[in-house]
Order: sequence, then structure tokens, then C-alpha cells
Amino acid sequence: MTNAKSDYRTRFGVSSGKKLDLSKIDPDDNGEFDGKDAVAKRIDECRSRMQELQTMLYAEHKRAVLVCLQGMDSAGKDGVINHVFSAINQMGCRVTSFKQPTPLERAHDFLWRHHLAVPEAGIVALFNRSHYEAVVVERVDKIIDKATCKRRFDEINDFERMLASAGTTVVKLFLHISKDEQLARFKARLDDPLKVWKIGLDDFEQRAKWDDNLAAYEDAITNTSTATAPWYIVPSNRKWYRDLVISEIMTETFENMELALPTPPPDMAELRKRYDAEQRATKAGGGTN
Repeated sequence: MTNAKSDYRTRFGVSSGKKLDLSKIDPDDNGEFDGKDAVAKRIDECRSRMQELQTMLYAEHKRAVLVCLQGMDSAGKDGVINHVFSAINQMGCRVTSFKQPTPLERAHDFLWRHHLAVPEAGIVALFNRSHYEAVVVERVDKIIDKATCKRRFDEINDFERMLASAGTTVVKLFLHISKDEQLARFKARLDDPLKVWKIGLDDFEQRAKWDDNLAAYEDAITNTSTATAPWYIVPSNRKWYRDLVISEIMTETFENMELALPTPPPDMAELRKRYDAEQRATKAGGGTN
């Protein structure tokens, strides 16, 4: 079990109402650890505990968890899903990746497609990109104006407040990488036959708008980090430290939900009698299966 006093949520959380300045947060932060070997055991502990707690969430079947993953292109959203959340039983976990809206989706309000994917009771849902594309990319690409963006901030806060009141814990993670690190990851994709499909000209077009995208994220996070749906800025240049921070944040989040397994069935005595009878019948018949 992780140390409940580690409090990574406080360290990396964005205070409600406080203006965010990403330039003051080092994406190369390593928490003074020497490398991935120094944190491997800790990550495994967190993953094991997350698995236990997610089982309790699934069995309780009253509440849900929504995790929104955002970041610049190549920030590591897929990597986080593979390395941190793969410990969760897939029956109780669902991943939704949001691409450019389809004509049908554009014919509805901007939150329509996201509301369709929110988790039901007992489920952990992961949004690989999320409704925040509608106040970052669409703003930078001038699909919406400043007034529309401001209105959407209010609508997002209402949306997330409604989810929280219905029993969904909302966790929003911004994977913070440097511009140099992004370029290095672009090269890695170009050089890897298994990853080259993940990069396109649009990635470089968005890279040219780096400062605008960063400013849009700062504004969006400043206006939507709330007590019920907090944002966390995760230093992500070092993938192993990114995984540690998110593992700690998620474990603390699950722990604070004070999850509990349902009480045993009231007919436990009868169930044990049935089991004993079946066992005796199996032995009498010489069966082993």
C-alpha cells in the first residue's frame, strides 16, 4: 500500500481560482529520484492497490471515476493508459479517444459526445483527449471566439459539477512536456515502423502554434480547476516519473473515496451448506472437476 501522507495530489494540483503559469513548472522534474529503477517498486505498489480499490468500486456499484488525459501531441496519453491503468480489470475500465468531431457530433452541443461516454456506476472511464479540446484546439484554430470559449468554461464546470453530484469522481491530468522533448518524440515516431502511423503533418502544424496552445491550456485549466473536478499538472519529460506521479495521484484519489466491499449475502450459511453438499457429491462420484 502507498504512503497516504505522500500527498502528490496537493503537490501537483492546481488551486481553484489561481492563475496557472506553466512556464514555472519544470516538465523535466524528476522528484530527485535517480531513475526508473528507483521508482519501479513504488509504481508496482500503487498499481496493485489501484487494482484492489477498483475491484471495490466495481463491487460497490454506486460511484464511478472519470479521468481526463490532456497534453500536447506526443505528451504520453497512450503511454499512461498502457503503463498505469493497465493494472485495472478491463471489465471495469473503458477508454474513449476523442478525435475531430464528426458531422453528427458537430450537429449537437459540444458536450454531447462526451456525455455519451461518461462512466456508469462501478466503472473507471479514461478520456484520451476530452471535452477540453473544445476550449483549446478549437480556440487556437479560431473555430470559436473568446466569448464562446468563456461560455464553454462555465458549461464545462456545470457538466463536471453535475457528474460529481451524481457520484462520479473527476480527475483531470495535464501531461506537461517541453517543446524540445516533443521534437525528440516526433523523431522517435518517425524512426519506429510501429509508431510512424501516429504522426502526421497536423502534428507539426499544431507544434507551430505551441505558445498559443500553451496559453489556451493555461486559461482553460485556470478557469476549470475546481474542488469537485481538480486539474493536476504532471511533469512528463521523464516517462517513469510521469507514471509515478499519476500512480500516486490515482491511488490517493481512490483511497479518499473510502470504498468498501458490499456486505456478504444474508444466506451465507445456506450457501456454505450447498457448497459442502456439492463437495460431498463430487467426492462420492469420484469427480475432480
